[in-house]
Amino acid sequence: MTAKGRSTTLDVFPRAKASGRKLAVLTAYDLTSARIAAAGGVDAILVGDSVGMVVLGYETTLPVTMSEMIHHCKAVMRSDPGVPVIADMPYGSFHVSPEETVRQALDVVKQTGVNAVKIEGGRNRTEAISALLAAEIPVMGHLGLTPQSINRFGGYKIQGRGAEAAAQLEDEALHLADLGCFALVLECVPAELARRISARIGIPTIGIGAGAGCDGQVLVFHDLLGLFEGLKPRFVKRYAELGRIAAEAVGRYVEEVRSGEFPGSEHEFGDAREKAPGEEGPASGQVYPGAMDGGGD
Repeated sequence: MTAKGRSTTLDVFPRAKASGRKLAVLTAYDLTSARIAAAGGVDAILVGDSVGMVVLGYETTLPVTMSEMIHHCKAVMRSDPGVPVIADMPYGSFHVSPEETVRQALDVVKQTGVNAVKIEGGRNRTEAISALLAAEIPVMGHLGLTPQSINRFGGYKIQGRGAEAAAQLEDEALHLADLGCFALVLECVPAELARRISARIGIPTIGIGAGAGCDGQVLVFHDLLGLFEGLKPRFVKRYAELGRIAAEAVGRYVEEVRSGEFPGSEHEFGDAREKAPGEEGPASGQVYPGAMDGGGD
């Protein structure tokens, strides 16, 4: 059920820009992370190709396939998050031709039900973005440090430094807004440049490593919760250290299994004629409350 004041459509983006309310976006990759994000009150969920690094174990986002993105988008959508969901177009899915881009995007939208797709790049993606919009697929743009371009960039480097580079990035942002993108991610660009772009364009900017002057922010789920020990960018704020807490919980489990403390009598089942201590309900063989009766003896 949608919480009061929250939207399942992309209308949340222009309304927030018009009112000056900051947008909080978070990545999610499965039912559990999507439910946690939605329960926390995010405005939108991005199924990012960052799944390749924080879930699938790739060193970069480049190996992520469209079939993998569809798999994770389906899991997120099954959570019924009550907020709009945007899918990253993975590397290679929009680089061949506008026709192929549309085919790939139609696959993810039709198979999963996501609201929109995100594409990295500026003027060099004009034909692809125009084709997507003509096919009635909303597009979120992405400028600055575009992770799919790390081979060209020579690594994860700040973009838009210096007058010429800043002017080019600003021009690209204006171009994407004019094309019809509904929002624009600005990643790892100088804060003053991001603030200037945010003031000039009519669509919301969603920053990640781009300072407080953007119209909203996005973080990776695993970074925010301290679940990923790989890259630790300066722009990430870890709001919890769940990785450490989880490891400690697993450690206690291991100790209790080895000592014989777990499972205790409260975790056991009685036979057909009796219930174990703490077991509720009739001795019907039903294990999970609310699940269909398994037909015990």
